[in-house]
Amino acid sequence: MSPKKGLALSHHRGKGGLQKRLRMALTAWMGTWLCIWSFITLADNPFPDTDITLVIPFGPGGATDVLFRDISAEAQTYLDTAINIVNIAGSGATRGSQSVKDAEADGHTLLGSHQTIDLAYFAELSAYSHDAFAPVALLTRTVNIPATYPGHAAQHASDIPALVAEQAEPLTFGVVPTSTDHFFWLHFFQQTGIDAQDIVFIHYPDTGSQVTALLAGEIDFAMLNLPSASELFATSALTPLGVASDARLTALPAVPTLQEQGIELVNTTDRGVFAPLNTPPERLAILASAFEQALAQPKLARTIEHSHGSLIDYRPLNDYADYLNHQYTLLKSLSESVAFER
Repeated sequence: MSPKKGLALSHHRGKGGLQKRLRMALTAWMGTWLCIWSFITLADNPFPDTDITLVIPFGPGGATDVLFRDISAEAQTYLDTAINIVNIAGSGATRGSQSVKDAEADGHTLLGSHQTIDLAYFAELSAYSHDAFAPVALLTRTVNIPATYPGHAAQHASDIPALVAEQAEPLTFGVVPTSTDHFFWLHFFQQTGIDAQDIVFIHYPDTGSQVTALLAGEIDFAMLNLPSASELFATSALTPLGVASDARLTALPAVPTLQEQGIELVNTTDRGVFAPLNTPPERLAILASAFEQALAQPKLARTIEHSHGSLIDYRPLNDYADYLNHQYTLLKSLSESVAFER
């Protein structure tokens, strides 16, 4: 190689290195200004800057309503603003979820719900699944409890199959159509050999109306839980027939699990918070943090576990998204083998 060519190559390399350093400097400069701009934007537009609305897609008094009211009362102290609970029941919990789905994606309107979002989608009651929302955080998992009124022939969940076969008139089961209790009973029937054609589903808009009907003896069974029925169980106004968990509940030590009764069924309702799609990630993180701090408070944690028969299972943002996707796969598989009866 001639000296002239060698000099030209050296000059080319030097120029390339200079351009690379300039690009790196420019990138660093832009990154710095983006951070400064983000800081200024957040400072100029603090979040939340007004009250937050948390929509519950069921009526007052049910487990979802009770749990979110307790948790939100604590979480709002970490947001420096009120969390207002609004109940929008109806259409298999889709009226409430639709209102949040269509709300402005600014983090001030949230949805407190559970598997019913996907169950309504599988039942073709809605055109969207959980993918239509931005997940904020999974908060709790509540153990479900089949129940009846005092004096009913069924004293345990394991008594139900024989009673269905023996009764001249079909036994009645209260459900919120396509919600978790509807799915619970269909799964229960599958595990116990009951043909859904041999019973009658009575549809209700929410858990509270089912409790009222059960207290009046208008239906034979309903799927309840401690948030919606702990006092009724404690006073023997209603009878718990079993708990759908792998261990007995602290608040109901004398009530056997379904597994102890020979029914292989563990069933929880998994409640979390959702925001409209495209809500800014930094706002989602602020909301998730507030709920995390609330659940860390010992008094609330004791209430959730002992009074509400629920497990704290906090999973924020992407962790919750992964959990929802996994649950979606499981629910889809079950929904294909257990047809919804409308």
